[in-house]
Amino acid sequence: MTLVSGASRGVGLATARALLQAGAKVVITARGGERLERSRAELALLGEVEAVQGDVSLYADAERMVAAAL
Repeated sequence: MTLVSGASRGVGLATARALLQAGAKVVITARGGERLERSRAELALLGEVEAVQGDVSLYADAERMVAAAL
């Protein structure tokens, strides 16, 4: 399982897409829930992806993100 932060757009989304195309299982994270869910739905066409909303600068959010990837 791979964890990609900032994956609702830009470089993070492109990274998640490339990892899924390479066969990885991916957990994507971002602060914005609506955009994150749209990205998850798009990426789900490529493989196994889970979305966790949160802010990596907040310890509790970061813990949830890592737990989802384990």
